[in-house]
Amino acid sequence: MAVTHARLRSHMSRPPLRIVRESVEPAAFSTAISRAILVRVAAGELGPTVRLHRPPTSLAFSRQDRASRGYAAAARTARAAGFEPVLRLAGGRAAVFHEGTLACAWAVPDRHPMARTTRRFREFAELLATALRGLGADARIGEIPGEYCPGAWSVNARGRTKLVGIGQRLIAGGAHRGAVVVVAGSAGVRDALDPVYEALGLRWDPATAGSVEDEVGGLGLEPVENAILAALERSYELRDAELDPATLALASRLEPEHRIA
Repeated sequence: MAVTHARLRSHMSRPPLRIVRESVEPAAFSTAISRAILVRVAAGELGPTVRLHRPPTSLAFSRQDRASRGYAAAARTARAAGFEPVLRLAGGRAAVFHEGTLACAWAVPDRHPMARTTRRFREFAELLATALRGLGADARIGEIPGEYCPGAWSVNARGRTKLVGIGQRLIAGGAHRGAVVVVAGSAGVRDALDPVYEALGLRWDPATAGSVEDEVGGLGLEPVENAILAALERSYELRDAELDPATLALASRLEPEHRIA
């Protein structure tokens, strides 16, 4: 009986977390969806929300990229290669989304978001690394010299290739964590980023771009999705949710700000 009660207390102590699995197009609208969720979570209209989805083929530029002299040429290069250029929500540098990637956006309310930036990075990186290790990858946390969109909280394989990039966006009342998990198609990442980074004047080592399937082989997107959800479920009570009309309406208004002409 004591064990049963302990399990019950453990279950009840997990905070609720909304899970949205819907994928939408085009890429600018998909980005606006994640921003709309952040805005509504920060305003107290929605609870903490993770959006785990399969993004449209796109190349996400940051505001720092937009300030670069070669930004317009980089955007044209991305579009010519079949990648819709969009202005991303989080910081960092240009990153690729394609049919072999998963996007994970996590919005939480926080009255003082700056104070917990490192804590949020650490939680997200550890969760994703744990999920990938459970699938057999030697997943570690840390930046690899020469990686694209470099970050201290990237998840890598064996200290050699980047598997996951993580960024944050803070607004009044809330914080967004965004991650792109490259499940397959590391060659596609290299092919897309090489000319774009050249146009932006950024140096990187294409050999650092990896994928989960490079490490484990033959997984596909679904097992990685399930591993991430299982990792979340250890600490949170997951509740399935849908994109509601208010979120979709707000995203429609925000979409032009993420679209690159």
